Amino acid sequence: MIKQSMRKILIIIPAYNEEKCLTGVIEDLRSHYPAGDILVVDDGSNDGTASVARGAGARCISLPFNLGIGGAVQTGYRYAVAHEYDIAVQFDGDGQHVAADIEKLLIPLEQGLADIVVGSRFLTAGEYRPSFFRKIGISIFSRVLSSIIDIPMTDTTSGFRAANRRTIQFFSAVYPDDYPEVESLVQLHRASMRIQEVSVRMRDRSEGKSSITPVRSVYYMVKVLLAVIIDLMKKR
Repeated sequence: MIKQSMRKILIIIPAYNEEKCLTGVIEDLRSHYPAGDILVVDDGSNDGTASVARGAGARCISLPFNLGIGGAVQTGYRYAVAHEYDIAVQFDGDGQHVAADIEKLLIPLEQGLADIVVGSRFLTAGEYRPSFFRKIGISIFSRVLSSIIDIPMTDTTSGFRAANRRTIQFFSAVYPDDYPEVESLVQLHRASMRIQEVSVRMRDRSEGKSSITPVRSVYYMVKVLLAVIIDLMKKR
């Protein structure tokens, strides 16, 4: 069991038009991981995301316009630096992540075995079944990234992650703007950070639908692969 009192932990929830899901997400966190401070980064939403977050008792930063997932997450990391948090946990605002699994992500950090821990939906058999196009993209990204960092990775697109202070500092200064999950791991590898996966569960969205359509899935895959290639070509 992690000695929760020994670490100052921030849970970063990037949220764009998630007013229907946020109350349940925050309640799940309050019930199953009360040790973490909750920060919702409202990414220029045009619904009641910010008011729902504050009404549920979470801290909330409202961005003046939509920056995308990368800008929202980096805002959370910069907040973590400014307030001297030891660990930052990325946790999606759509109700798919399971708060009780946060403990699994923290163990390798507490043991000094990793700088970032990624929650994988595919490390062990589970109920989550991605769409056809997502499955292809995840498979390609996993193979590419595994070959780059020389560590088997099964879920490079997971937005459920825990980072130690070293990674928090790094991400506060350097973080991809759009579709950042895969590219950010390449950047960490190039900075000699230690990456590890642990198995987590994933629910279906509690409300709404994903913005990743089949067409956007193809765009996403091409864009991320190009970004990774560019990162690898850059001098250290």
